[in-house]
Formats: sequence, structure tokens, C-alpha cells
Amino acid sequence: MAHGSDIEWTESTWNPVTGCTKVSAGCKHCYAERMAKRLQAMGQVNYRHGFAVTLQQHMLERPLSWRRPQTIFVNSMSDLFHEQVPLDYIERVFDVMARAHWHRFQVLTKRAERLAELAPQLTWPANVWMGVSVERDDFRGRIDCLRQVPAEVRFLSLEPLLGPLPGLDLTGIHWVIVGGESGPGARPMDPAWAENLRDQCVRASVPFFFKQWGGRNKKRAGRLLAGRCWDEMPVAGAGLETGSKQGDNWGR
Repeated sequence: MAHGSDIEWTESTWNPVTGCTKVSAGCKHCYAERMAKRLQAMGQVNYRHGFAVTLQQHMLERPLSWRRPQTIFVNSMSDLFHEQVPLDYIERVFDVMARAHWHRFQVLTKRAERLAELAPQLTWPANVWMGVSVERDDFRGRIDCLRQVPAEVRFLSLEPLLGPLPGLDLTGIHWVIVGGESGPGARPMDPAWAENLRDQCVRASVPFFFKQWGGRNKKRAGRLLAGRCWDEMPVAGAGLETGSKQGDNWGR
């Protein structure tokens, strides 16, 4: 069985690496760090080192045993492009994703410069979506790094959104996710920031997904933006240059 996920834009998670280190402002209240420490206290063997970067080699081929096609978020508890993850291990992860061709894999990193550096050395199967996190205007350079990556789908996770992101260049970007921070100490998101990003996506014909307002109780805050849910996803088989389909979660 796959590890089911409560993350709104995916179905399951797969963690061939666990643990990470803080690299930018969005990491301040890292949910994965809190969860890793909780799992360590519970005696979960994969988290015996807490939140230290750990290669979970016994998890590498897990998706090959999941026969039902699904969308899988890779390393929800880490960053595949962390400096402590060697290239040969990243290549092994990509090999598994290529072999598990009936799944769709979503990889997300804040280490966009290393992603751009290593991308030419990796084989990019069509079922691998690659994204970068951009939480504030001073990190928008990550988008330029992402544009260099030959992934079938390139996406942005603008979460936790900590400030406005006006005038984004969405050329070569196929999907945008926006969300506020949740959990203890959550920093508030101005509605105008999210609405402006939605408008930028509409103008550029880029699918827009509003994940959450966040806050200490994210369920109470909900997911409505201007009175509606925005659950757009990239359109299968449309060339992925433009286009969106409201509510199409590709079999979710």
C-alpha cells in the first residue's frame, strides 16, 4: 500500500530520503521537522536519526509494488536535491520513477541551483513533474533555475507565501500552487497576495491551485479564494505549454 497523503495536490508520499536543513525563510516552521521529531519519539525506525539527512535505501523500490496508478509526492520529509544526497542516489531515485511509469511523481526543492546543475546529468521521464518552492520575492530566482530543467511539467509551490510576488515570469511554467503557512507560529498571508497570483495565472493560462489559507487551524480557515475552490491541474496530453482544466485531478 502507498502512504496516503492529506496534501491537497497529491495522493501519496514516498520518502527515499528523510531529514533536511533550513535554507531560507520558508523553512522557519518546517512541518516535516516537527513530524520527524514526533516519529523519532514514537520509535519509528526511519526516523531514528531524527531530522538528520538519511538515505532510506530500503524505501527506494517501494513505488514499484504499488500497482494502482497514483500521483506521488517524492520526499515530503526531505529535499531530494539537498547537498548531502549524492548524485548517484538521486539517479537511483529517478531510475525507480522511470520504471514505475504508471505513476506520476512530483518532486519539489528549494535547492534550485543544485537542481539546475544536476539536471543535465539526469534522465527525465515524462511521468516526473519538477517544482521549486518560492516563498518570498527575494527567492524568485529559483524559477529561472527551474526553467532550465527538461521536465514534462515544471511547477511552482508558492507556500508558505510570506509576501507579494508581483510580475512573475511564468514562461515555461505549467502549474502554480499557492498556500499560507499552517501550524504553530504560522505567519499570516495577505489575501491580496494570493488573489494577485491567481490573476497572473489566469492571464498567462497557467493552471492555479489554491491549497489553503493556513493559520493555526487550517481546516477552519478553509480553501476558498474569493468564494470558490481553485483546484486546477495541468492538462494531460495538451503539450503543457498552456491550458488548465478546473477540477481535473487526473484520477484522484
